[in-house]
Amino acid sequence: MGARPFDALARALDRAGIIDPPRLRETFDLSWPRIVTGLAILSKSTVDLAMVGWDVGTAAVAGLAFANVYWQVGKYLGIGLAGGTVTLVSQAYGAGDSSRASATVAVSLAVTLLIATPIATLYAAFAPELVAVLGSDPEPLGHAATYLALVAPALLFEFPNLIASRTYAGVGDTVTPMLIRAGGALLNIAFSATLIFGYGLGVAGAALGTSLATGVVALVFAWGLAGRSYAGRGACPVAVTRSTLGFDGFAALTRRLLSVSAPLMARRTAEMLVAFPLVAIAATFGPAVVAAYEVARRVRTLLDSFSWGFSIAASTLVGQRLGAGDAADAEAYARAIVRLSATVYLVAGTLVFALSGHVAGLFVDDPAVIGVAGPFVAAAAVSVVFLGVDGSATGTLRGAGDTRYPFLVSLFGRYACALPLAALGLVTPLGAAALLGAMVVESAVPAALNVSRVRSNRWKAVGRAHVAAGASD
Repeated sequence: MGARPFDALARALDRAGIIDPPRLRETFDLSWPRIVTGLAILSKSTVDLAMVGWDVGTAAVAGLAFANVYWQVGKYLGIGLAGGTVTLVSQAYGAGDSSRASATVAVSLAVTLLIATPIATLYAAFAPELVAVLGSDPEPLGHAATYLALVAPALLFEFPNLIASRTYAGVGDTVTPMLIRAGGALLNIAFSATLIFGYGLGVAGAALGTSLATGVVALVFAWGLAGRSYAGRGACPVAVTRSTLGFDGFAALTRRLLSVSAPLMARRTAEMLVAFPLVAIAATFGPAVVAAYEVARRVRTLLDSFSWGFSIAASTLVGQRLGAGDAADAEAYARAIVRLSATVYLVAGTLVFALSGHVAGLFVDDPAVIGVAGPFVAAAAVSVVFLGVDGSATGTLRGAGDTRYPFLVSLFGRYACALPLAALGLVTPLGAAALLGAMVVESAVPAALNVSRVRSNRWKAVGRAHVAAGASD
């Protein structure tokens, strides 16, 4: 963004009481590469879904919905561990302890491979049996089993990629992972398009394209995390080198990483596990509803790319301020970023809501399915506003190491509120419309509770305790 447009925007946001210019600049500098990264990563799966829909049809889109539930459970475990990584890296780096930050990266990479290997093996070996629990229509299930088995190896690359991305973000560099991830996304689309349309591989082509591109990204990240520079860009300041192995305190660091990450991993897994009964409920209404539900979820996920930036900015800036002992500035950043996130998501959500029918038509060409998908996309547009606010509030809490509270409210919103509402569609005239309400409720309830936590300032005490514990290890 040019200097003049940015300055004008900064003044407008300042006058509206959303965020002051200096904090906007720091937030923007950290956020925009992550937002671009999110758009790149999430657009590849969204484009894959659209290409499969155009090439194969509604049954394939429904099949990808079944397979995606399993893929996301695996991936979100990695995201949870990476969340703990960014907390400890940002705090150690903010306190000037680069050796501790580097050791955190090494521990994270080791743990993530121990988690990813059995999951990938399970998915590859038992794909047909796993997807069969979600539905009974043989055509979507066949597509789902094919996709899950072939995309499973990508988890072995995606987990380290998540750690690498968060490592760079924790030291304030979100540009390097943006460039790597964006390049990987373009490769993914190119590979998938070639395999789907050029070789006629359909769903299998989409899965193979994802696995190949994810592997290339892992190789590129490995170069940087080993301390090597990228075409003139400086080497990662917390790279894993031989000197890292001499760090005294790996056991204590591992315990702290798992202590911070476990609630995040549990939260992320819980967020995705609820998709199993929700997709199963959608399946009772037929492949068209499953396809519509998946299209809406992909649209919402793509819109949530803004949260990639705002959440990581909140985690990094709050973590660094707490690490430096400035709790007041950490609070000011936290509240400002939540307000900024709400503003951005209101604009984006309103636009997609107004164009919901047209958006649905980008994924399927069957008028009957488009008619079903339009209301689901509209519900996703409402839901994403709350999802975005929740992302910034959770980022603040994560930066302080306060990860248990958002885990608990995530469970409450999804299992105690959204799931029962969706289940009403099975026993009342609401039918598939109950899924629309569930989509909104599952993000609105956690958002309200996490924002309340940020406003309570209890997270600052948790942050001070984590900083003190890190200094004493």
